[in-house]
Amino acid sequence: MLCPDTNEAVATAAHIARTAANDRVEEPCRQTESKDAMLLSRLQEVLSQRQLTALFQPIINMQRGGIVGYEGLIRGPSDSPLHSPMNLFKVARAHDLSVEVEHMCRRIVLERFTELQLPGKLFLNVSPEMLLQPHARYGETLAYIDDVGIHPDRVIIELTENQPTYDYKLLKEAVKHYRGMGFQIAIDDLGEGFSSLRLWSELRPEYVKIDMHFVQGINQDPVKLQFVRSIQEIAQESGTIAIAEGIETQNEMLLVRDLGIAYGQGYHIARPLAHPAIDVATDIAASLNRSGVSVYPYKAALEHNVITAAKLLRAVPPASPVMTNTDVYEMFIGTPDLQNVPVVENGRPVGLITRHNLIDRFARLFSRDVYGKKSCVTFMDPYPLIIDKNTSLQELSRMIVEADHHHLSNGFIITAEDRYIGMGTGQDLMREITQMQINAARYANPLTMLPGNVPINEHIDRLLQGGVPFFACYADLDHFKPFNDAYGYRRGDDVIQLTGRTLAAHCDPTRDFIGHIGGDDFIILFQSEDWEARCRSVMNDFGAAIPGYYNADDRERGTYVSEDRRGRRVFHPLISISLGVVRVEPGNFHSHHQIATAAAEAKKQAKKIPGNSLFIERRQGSATPAWPFLSQSHA
Repeated sequence: MLCPDTNEAVATAAHIARTAANDRVEEPCRQTESKDAMLLSRLQEVLSQRQLTALFQPIINMQRGGIVGYEGLIRGPSDSPLHSPMNLFKVARAHDLSVEVEHMCRRIVLERFTELQLPGKLFLNVSPEMLLQPHARYGETLAYIDDVGIHPDRVIIELTENQPTYDYKLLKEAVKHYRGMGFQIAIDDLGEGFSSLRLWSELRPEYVKIDMHFVQGINQDPVKLQFVRSIQEIAQESGTIAIAEGIETQNEMLLVRDLGIAYGQGYHIARPLAHPAIDVATDIAASLNRSGVSVYPYKAALEHNVITAAKLLRAVPPASPVMTNTDVYEMFIGTPDLQNVPVVENGRPVGLITRHNLIDRFARLFSRDVYGKKSCVTFMDPYPLIIDKNTSLQELSRMIVEADHHHLSNGFIITAEDRYIGMGTGQDLMREITQMQINAARYANPLTMLPGNVPINEHIDRLLQGGVPFFACYADLDHFKPFNDAYGYRRGDDVIQLTGRTLAAHCDPTRDFIGHIGGDDFIILFQSEDWEARCRSVMNDFGAAIPGYYNADDRERGTYVSEDRRGRRVFHPLISISLGVVRVEPGNFHSHHQIATAAAEAKKQAKKIPGNSLFIERRQGSATPAWPFLSQSHA
């Protein structure tokens, strides 16, 4: 038992501990309250002293190159945590000052736009919730622009979303009201936010701004390309002008231009400035006016559509462990096409009975009498291949190859969340994989991952439609088939991959398109002015690399031996590359078929020249052979 002094000491220590704990909890609260109070005080100071700065970012016509307007942006004091507009409006919302801050921003942007006498239209950021404010609907913004002397038809109300917009009916009425006063409407950050696509459908704005996420890297991402292309198609159908935001590189800018997007803005074009330029920068205008088309990114061979095991699903009635072998036998006899019966217990597959195995067993003397009334699990395979319906066909193929060979003939059980839903057969899998490979090869060659015939033809059509002069270069390997026979297809594949890498290494990926027609045939669609030097570099590099694919004796001799169909030994030169080039001017050709035929003919002429060679057909009906480039082994 503790003495009184001890009890008092313990109580005192406990009180001190509780006080310290409370202090630790209350200290962050006091710090937060102090920070909030400081930010509120700073915000009130910003409002009272109008400590906001307007910046303007040019929006340009992507097809003609001129400035069509500016987006008005706002910044707080540079030495303040409220410098960023995100922080500025966050603090304003926390203290119910959003209306005051947004109206102050609008007024300052309008005043400064007038003072600078900037040309074109002003894109004025307005949040939908502010648009719905009762006092805003009765002409307050119109009064602003009357004060500064801007006509409403020069002001685009750009709706920016910070939170979900649900009252579309009321918003449509507000937009109608503003349109009635002469304003036009734009939707910001299309594809991002809570309901921008719904807003587009409901409000039918004059402009839509494509969110920068889909613009940045568009020249390397086929999904972004397809998204922006779809937006442009919808914009054309609906009479809306699309604006690409966040353009940060020349490649992005040119690809967006080629998609037909009307307007664009971004750091590559011009940064937001307090004193923006009134003309497009010379280098930007020159790039936009340069003839040519961008090279689109393409998906790799088997990435166009991810097909899963669900496509192979066949409804097969299952057996249960309580059923006898005779019951299952009668299922097979009653359904001649039935090859396999899964055994399922409580919805989960436990095995597989094959037609061949059961009927073979019953054919044995006395076997039916002995086993007929026993459970069907007696003759089932307890380790069937079971796969989820979402398994890709590529993964399923790998699993079957790595598993026992009988799974290909027996088929596989398909489940959803581990519960039986049906069967799949190896025959169906092989048929589908074959079709996938055929379809994929049309888009990208699986050996080199270069675009296949469909993208090749699409790019030629784009060049023709754009009236762009270019050079079609057909590349083909000489003496490749006997090399395959002598060294095997694996080594032959290595040479084809070498060819693809060599051609790609000497192409400008932003201007020159390289495609793999099939086998050892490739095509390059050059827009680069130095295309001939690039062709000669291809021949030099290929000639230097190809000897490494032969054994030492063949390299030393500069020739290799194969047998012809009669078994005779035939000597062949080392593989060389032939390039046939056709010059395409606007109006000379009218389809990719004509160009392919002309390029193939030029290639045939190149193959008549020994060694690594280049044949240039500069005009229709006129051809200029170039001296052959001989690799060292041919010299």
